[in-house]
Order: sequence, then C-alpha cells, then structure tokens
Amino acid sequence: MTYIWQLKDWPKMTWKSDSLLSLLGQARLAQGNLLGRVKRLGFELGEEAQADILTEEAIKTSAIEGERLNRQAVRSSVARHLGLPAAGLGPSTRSVDGLIDVLLNATQNYQEPLTAKMLKGWHAALFPTGHSGFHKIRVGQWRGKEPMRVVSGPVGREKIHFEAPPGETVEKEMRLFFSWWNSGSQKIDGLFRAGLAHFYFVTVHPFEDGNGRIARALTDMALAQDEKLGTRYYSLSSQIMEEREAYYHILEKSSKTDSVNITDWMTWFLGCYQRSIERSDKIIGHVLAKADFWQKRAQTVMNERQKKVVNRLLDAGKDGFEGGLTTRKYVSMAKVSRATAFREISELLEKDILRQKPAKGRSVSYDLNW
Repeated sequence: MTYIWQLKDWPKMTWKSDSLLSLLGQARLAQGNLLGRVKRLGFELGEEAQADILTEEAIKTSAIEGERLNRQAVRSSVARHLGLPAAGLGPSTRSVDGLIDVLLNATQNYQEPLTAKMLKGWHAALFPTGHSGFHKIRVGQWRGKEPMRVVSGPVGREKIHFEAPPGETVEKEMRLFFSWWNSGSQKIDGLFRAGLAHFYFVTVHPFEDGNGRIARALTDMALAQDEKLGTRYYSLSSQIMEEREAYYHILEKSSKTDSVNITDWMTWFLGCYQRSIERSDKIIGHVLAKADFWQKRAQTVMNERQKKVVNRLLDAGKDGFEGGLTTRKYVSMAKVSRATAFREISELLEKDILRQKPAKGRSVSYDLNW
C-alpha cells in the first residue's frame, strides 16, 4: 500500500482547478450571502449567534471522534468565554474549557503566525489531565517513534485505514507545514487553502491523539484568515459530523494513492463547506426567533427565574425541550419549591408565555406559546 506522504512529490499536492472552479464559485456565493445576513443581525444578535455556533462546533468536533460532550457544560463555558450571561447553565469541565480555548484562539487570533508552540499549546489544552480516556499520552509534544495507524475491526483482523509518516520525521514534516502555512500558501485561494491545510495536517498526524480536532481548528483559522473575521457564523464540524462516513472515506481514499493530486478531496471539502453554510441558516434563524420572541414581550413582567426557564425553552427550540416543561423540571432549573414552581408556571400561562401541551393528568407539561 502506498500512502501519499511516501510519494517523491509530497508535500507538493496538486488539483484540477478547472473541475473545481464551479464549486468554488457556489461556495463563495453562499459565503457572501451568509456574511451579509450576519451584518444585518446587529452586535448583540451576532454575539448570540456566535455562542450558538461555537457550542455546536465544540460538541460536533468531539462527536466526530466518538466523544459526547454535555451541551449545558459546553454552553456554560462558551458563555463565560464570550462574557455572556451564564446563570443557570451550571459548571463546565477543564477539558471543555480547553476545547473552547482552542476554538476561540484559532479564530480570534487568526492574524498571528502559526507556530509549533501554538499547536502544542492547543494540544495541551485539549488534554488537561495528560490522558486520552484511560490512556496516558504525550501532551503538548509531537508523537514518538511508535507507528501511528488508524485501524478498525477485531484484534487479529484489523483493517488499516491509514498509516502516518514515521515518528522520527514529524519534526521535519511540521517545519515544512509551518513554512507552507505562513508563506508558501499565501497565493492560493483562501477556501482551497483551508481544505488543503486540513488534509495536509491530518496526513502528518503529528500528535498521539486529537489530530482531527486540531485539524478542524486549523481549518477554522484558515477560513477566518480568508474572511478576515474573528467570529464564526457557521460550523464546519457540524456538517462533517452529518457526513462523517463520507469524510473518513474520502480521507482514506485520498491518502492511499499513487498521485499527489487531491482533486477528489477538494471536491468533497468545497461541497461540505457550502452545505455547512446552508445549515447555519437554521441556527441564525433560531437566534432571530429568540430575539423576535423577547421583542414581542418586552413589556411583560417576569422575575429572573422565569426568564431563565423561558431562555432554556428558547434555546431548545420549538418542541425541542424533551418531554416538555413540567413542574418537577421547573423546580430543578429554578431551584425553588414545588409550590413556587406551580405558582410561577401559572403566572406564565396567564401572561400567554407558556401553553399547556395536549396530554392530561400526571403527564401535564408545557411549552412556549410560539
């Protein structure tokens, strides 16, 4: 089996521009429409949209690797990082905070040169305990000399999907990568550069773990450089998660090759990028719906506990709060007695903020009066 990094022309990858120009044009059109819409949101709505996107990005970039994060913990960390109200969201964890640090550092500091120190700092932030699951790993360092393979299947019948360059070559490979990123890639179209950077980095696979998450953070950094914008209003990782099987398939196909031509990868990447922007319409639409909800009820008097619960329902979206709001859930969220919860729910019903869902008896629940 020949891997792309074993070819004599590596890492000078090529692609067929003619077959990609139409896709690039479509992606640019979608990008322009989204950024124009974001400008119309205004600053406060923009912050809310950014928080929702960042939360989604963190959850999905971890999910791609099989790690499930608690949404409330992620949203809590995002709120604190962005200086938004975090009351009632609960605590986050060191690993979640580290991931949010990486994602924000990649985009907010997009103008900084990329260095080994920066990437190793990102890696240390992703693994604050020095462990990946139950396994101790080399944190904040390039991987060792042991072979690095991506495998699946039972012991004795493993399928090797990818093998990375030997550990002793990582230092040299990363020097070439930094040189390419900081100077050699500047004449490439920004979207092409983002896709190329992603493939280049995961091929080198410089760390023991976390390479996928760091590759996606680097992709966000490249996109921020292209847009000259330190905030994200779409989540590429969310779309990659939707297309996870295709993502791994195209990476494997493009890695096992006798040519440095990566047109197939770039075709998939540009399409995924465009679909991620189209997907963001749903998130931005959700932010606008929340703003519209509060605008219509600007004169409605509610205490802070009621506002907190209403915001949780708004965050979940229409019919998105599993099982509906019940008195027991209100008690848990607002930290009040059952009698107080019943009274405050009744007030919200009288003010037309809540409506009772159709089910009766012991399964009485409520949702917002959307």
